[in-house]
Amino acid sequence: MSALVAENVVTGYGKQEIVRGVSVTAEAGKITCIFGPNGCGKSTLLKAIAGALPLWNGTTLLDGITLSNLPVHQVVRNGLVLMPQGGGVFPRLTVTENLRMGGYAIPDKRLMERRIEALIDQYPSLARRRHTAAGSLSGGEQAMLSLARALVSEPRFILLDEPSAGLSPAMVNETLERITTLTAQGIGILMVEQNIREAMPIADKLYILAAGEKRFEGSPQDVRDDRQIMDIYMGGV
Repeated sequence: MSALVAENVVTGYGKQEIVRGVSVTAEAGKITCIFGPNGCGKSTLLKAIAGALPLWNGTTLLDGITLSNLPVHQVVRNGLVLMPQGGGVFPRLTVTENLRMGGYAIPDKRLMERRIEALIDQYPSLARRRHTAAGSLSGGEQAMLSLARALVSEPRFILLDEPSAGLSPAMVNETLERITTLTAQGIGILMVEQNIREAMPIADKLYILAAGEKRFEGSPQDVRDDRQIMDIYMGGV
């Protein structure tokens, strides 16, 4: 089984410990969601797994290969990509130039350009605006650009930090549908979301964090069957 595993992760900022011994596992071809209140360490955990934040303790592995504290570009080459909250597009760069940023870790630039062309064909709205500065795109178009950029390196796993943030209800649905289609290609998704109502139906597995610690692990049905968990952490969804 292809899997992304984080074991006993401890990390934070400065001297402040944010994530306290959290372990999560995401499987290929499945969507694993992390829920929890603001400030509980969800985004910090994703950054540590992606190599954007040093691990203070613990281990991260992708298909048994240790990723712990590797530089981000090496993590990407091993098949793991982070799509940060808000997408992180480069507003002054064109759509095509943003996609090239997603392929920075690919040594063969001709291969990178072929992948970009293939992705643009899959995203008609981006194809129409490929020479347009990303900052002039709508929020939904920027979300699609961010997702397409994450795919340029052909990752085996994608970390998504609140992909629905700031989107209209229609674009939330489209974005989550796009994410679901990626699993059909065998890509594993580890996703942090605040939009529990929309994300929970597409999740295969859930984790709930609070105060930097894991408080729950199970299936969506396990959550629904636990009224206390639903009321305390899920707002009764």
